[in-house]
Amino acid sequence: MGDLKQHSLIKAQERLRDQVGHALRAALTAGELKPGTVYSAPGLAAELGVSATPVREAMLDLAREGLVEPVRNKGFRITEVSERELDQCTELRALIEVPTVGRVTETATTEELEALRPLAEEIVSNAREHNLIGYLEADRQFHLTLLGLSGNDRLVQTVGDLRKRSRLYGLTGLDEAGKLVSSAEEHVELLDLMLARDRAGAEACMAGRTPRGVRPAVRRGSGRDQTAGAGKVGYSTPETCWTTRMTWQE
Repeated sequence: MGDLKQHSLIKAQERLRDQVGHALRAALTAGELKPGTVYSAPGLAAELGVSATPVREAMLDLAREGLVEPVRNKGFRITEVSERELDQCTELRALIEVPTVGRVTETATTEELEALRPLAEEIVSNAREHNLIGYLEADRQFHLTLLGLSGNDRLVQTVGDLRKRSRLYGLTGLDEAGKLVSSAEEHVELLDLMLARDRAGAEACMAGRTPRGVRPAVRRGSGRDQTAGAGKVGYSTPETCWTTRMTWQE
């Protein structure tokens, strides 16, 4: 990926705390923030190019969601998620999202669906640029906005919560294998099917989009905290570093 400071993922009106939270959730979902590892707020702040305060606030939000846990005088530990819990979240998402996409295919206006095309194209662009965090953030916005066309705010909130608990630890490997772009292009395919009012095709495409098999390649703890955040977070090469390009809006 690249320097976190150069690419805008979040709308300007969002609070810095929320922007940081989205970036951290995406890094966590991609598996670039490792389960069992303790990250310090100052260390993450240095990576993000912001002060420690919004990072600490965002991590407290993640703690309330059960995604991290505070570690006294050290920072925040990324919580472990079992394969059973991941499978349960995936099943729930499929039960909700697939039929909802089918209904929206028949009820949304052409203008409402076309408004999603820039996000679909942004997903593809991020995949081609190996920008995993940008890919996940654009994917989040695309799917939640799409589901929002159902008019059911509670449904959107539920899926948003399920997405926060997802972990795609093999996403970097998918990217390195050259398969992420084809996955990204399915967003454009889904949109075209919906514009063609092909409900069955859209539902089938959405069923394939619901993450099933990027299984956790979890680095288990060694019985002691593995503290990170003082230096670069993630892997050693730019292509696999969890940081991405972002411009923070104060």
